[in-house]
Parts: sequence; C-alpha cells; structure tokens
Amino acid sequence: MLNTVFFVLLFFELSAIFSPANSFSIPEKLHYDLTWGGIKTGEAELEVRQNGDEIQLISKADSSPLASLFYRVEDLVISTIKKGENKGYCEGFIGVPHNYRIMIREGRQRMNKEFIMNHSTKKVTYINYLAKEKKEFGINETTLDPLSSFYYVRTLPLEVGKSVFIDIFDSKKLYKAEVRVLKREVIETSAGTFKTVLIKPIVRSEGIFFRKGDILIWLTDDTSKIPVMLKTKVGLGSVKAVLVGRQ
Repeated sequence: MLNTVFFVLLFFELSAIFSPANSFSIPEKLHYDLTWGGIKTGEAELEVRQNGDEIQLISKADSSPLASLFYRVEDLVISTIKKGENKGYCEGFIGVPHNYRIMIREGRQRMNKEFIMNHSTKKVTYINYLAKEKKEFGINETTLDPLSSFYYVRTLPLEVGKSVFIDIFDSKKLYKAEVRVLKREVIETSAGTFKTVLIKPIVRSEGIFFRKGDILIWLTDDTSKIPVMLKTKVGLGSVKAVLVGRQ
C-alpha cells in the first residue's frame, strides 16, 4: 500500500557527463514521508546511483514500527540502465533499461519478479520467482519498465492540457501508457513552497500499485521536475507521499 505512490512511474539536475536534455543528477536521493488518512505510516526514498557503466534507479518504502503492527510494508524496486546512446528514446536520455527487479511485501501480499530486457533482439524475459514462472515476450526499441518510465517523463517538455505516451512492459504486457498533464499549481510542504505541474499517469501496472484510484504527481515546474508530492487512493482512504529532504 505505501509503495503504491512510488511508481510510474519515481526523478534531478544533470551531471556533466550526460546531455542537458536530462533532468536528474547522479548520485541523488529524495526522502518522503508517507501518510494514510493524515497519519504518518512510513517513509520512502527515490535514489539515482551510478555503478560503472550502469545507472540504478531505486525506489524504497517501509512502514513505521507502529504501522507495521497492523500492516507491514517492505518494498524495493530497482531499474538498472546501461549508459550510452539510446536512439529509441528522446535525445539525451541516460541509456537503455535492461533489468527491472521488484520485491514487495505489503500485508499478506508478496511479489518477487524480474524483467530482463534485450532491446537488440526486442525480447524481454519475465521471471516470477514466487510462482516459479519464466516466460519470454516481445518488446520494441522504445520499451521501458515502470520505474525508468517515471524518470523518462522528467526529460520531456510537459504542456498543460496535452498527454505524453510511453511504451511500458509490465503485467506480462507491452502497452502504451498515457501521462496526462492537468494543470499548474502552487503547493506548500514542510520542505518549502513549490510551483508545480500536476500530472496523472494512466497505468495498468501490477507492481508497486495495489491501488483503487488515480495517481496524481506534483512535479516542480522547472527543468528538474522533482516530484514533491504524490497521492493515490487505496483500499481504505488515500496514501500521500510528501518530499521532506534531498541529498
């Protein structure tokens, strides 16, 4: 439930080794408080980390000790990207995603899956470790996993009233996800007051999304497009993630 808000699709100012079309720096870590019904129930992080010629995009969410007594959450999602030229994506994107790992514990829900992408052969190997299932599916040269797609959105110009579309593989399917750009809005948080642009991803993900309603994401209305707040409905009420710190 807590990591529900950390999909789509998870975002920073660029290191000099990358094209200026990018919007996130390496390394960087964003810290969030997670609340349910106005009560703090956990914490989450979004991190970008470089390891040689690979870049890792990492999303974590953990319930607080008190909340864990009723509904324990331990979620970890990692998207690994190979640095280099990416002709299939917008100019300047950081590379080609080749591995996506999702390990979820939310109450009684469990998930342990991996996608291994090969854009040269246009194939993805899907592995469900809990169900002992392994299958191969077709993809195209622009296919992203759910987490890397979130970072990809940050490199795009966002115009209110228009949508952007992204090819995503998830839930054993390749589909074109829509991201609607709704409006500009000023919001106040404990980390400060921000001019933002509000987006709504229309997704069909089975991972990081045990949700009951729409996801709304407030990005800073500048070149960084930092996610300062995320909100979605779950089984009972809504979950909100609010930025509280940045490293």
